[in-house]
Amino acid sequence: MIQQLPLFPYLETQESERPPDFIPVYTPVLDGREEKYVLDAVRSGWISSLGSYVTRFEQDFARFCGVRHAVSVSNGTVALHLALHALGIGPGDEVIAPSLTFIATANAVHYTGATPVFADVDAVTWCIDPDDVRKRITPRTRAILPVHLYGHPAPMRELQALADEQGLWLVEDAAEAHGAAIDGRRVGGWGRIATFSFYANKVITTGEGGMVTTNDDALAARCRMLRDHAMPPHRRYWHDEVGFNYRMTNLQAAVGVAQMERIDHFIRRKREIATRYREELADLPGITFAAEQPSYTNIYWMASLLVEPPFALTRDALIPALRAHGIDSRPFFHPLDTLPPYCSDAPRPVALHT
Repeated sequence: MIQQLPLFPYLETQESERPPDFIPVYTPVLDGREEKYVLDAVRSGWISSLGSYVTRFEQDFARFCGVRHAVSVSNGTVALHLALHALGIGPGDEVIAPSLTFIATANAVHYTGATPVFADVDAVTWCIDPDDVRKRITPRTRAILPVHLYGHPAPMRELQALADEQGLWLVEDAAEAHGAAIDGRRVGGWGRIATFSFYANKVITTGEGGMVTTNDDALAARCRMLRDHAMPPHRRYWHDEVGFNYRMTNLQAAVGVAQMERIDHFIRRKREIATRYREELADLPGITFAAEQPSYTNIYWMASLLVEPPFALTRDALIPALRAHGIDSRPFFHPLDTLPPYCSDAPRPVALHT
């Protein structure tokens, strides 16, 4: 069990309030061909969801993840909702997810009418614990939804074996883990379907945006149809069911194409920065840096660490101390089972101090 919440920089103060040498959580790097491609899209007149950059971005991202299909959407949360809905998950179903993740993971389950069930996380990787997942499977369970938290892959081999044994879908939430891998095989292609986010602080960004990835031809086609008001490609303005307007614009995709050209550089820099943190903090008692398990590739979306005794400061004292030195920080996400929409009288799956 994790006894303290980790910290990582967080962009909270207004830009005008920060000193010139202030270190924010992350500043998007847009010094490649982003401006050129966006201007090209503007001049072409194709600025909404149709345009060559949408197709190109999807193809580039599918190739990067090593999958057959990538379906672009307007943000990472709707990517999760679309993936779950396309699988047929709905009212009466249960989906097992880790307690330690951003609330969007649980909300996407809730949007389908299904119930999120929260499982424990591993104390070393902070990702979902397969042994605890097994304990929480019921006749109503339809899917396991692991999160590759803060850039470290969840234990996909163990989870896939469990999903196959129990006849469950395995859905990856890879919002924070573009390029993370197990034995060189990147996340996004381990489960039946996976989702990514391109929010401004992610490994690559389109401002807002998301992606659904899968190797299932029929599932990809269904996601494409559902994201466009459930309008079949062969019969315009005909709708057999209720769909969604979850499309990505050509302007966003133009930024994404430029970002993809430098994604390997971004990942390499994140790993270099993480190495420096680990080396500089190695001798501080009470500080535990984010782990990277053997055969796993952590892309260190955010530099994160645990603060425990005998470190001289508590977490809540360290945050203002860092700010006083021009470094922003914040705690990890609150465990989802402690938040008002999802708390209950059931035993808590994760022992975390908030």
